[in-house]
Amino acid sequence: MNQDQIQGHFNQIKGKAKRIWGELTDDDCRRAEGSADKLYGIIQERFGDSKEAVKRRIDALELPRNPN
Repeated sequence: MNQDQIQGHFNQIKGKAKRIWGELTDDDCRRAEGSADKLYGIIQERFGDSKEAVKRRIDALELPRNPN
């Protein structure tokens, strides 16, 4: 996933991150200001995972597709 795709899917990424790191708050997500890279940094800071590990875990999680 390239940076443009990441930015275009921030809400999806945010949802995946909340499923993986259940203690991630809405405030944490607001601090990211729509930037996936900032969200990765916030997760790194809060949970101790490297940014690369955060990105891999989020990319690996498949969400159910919307039937519409």
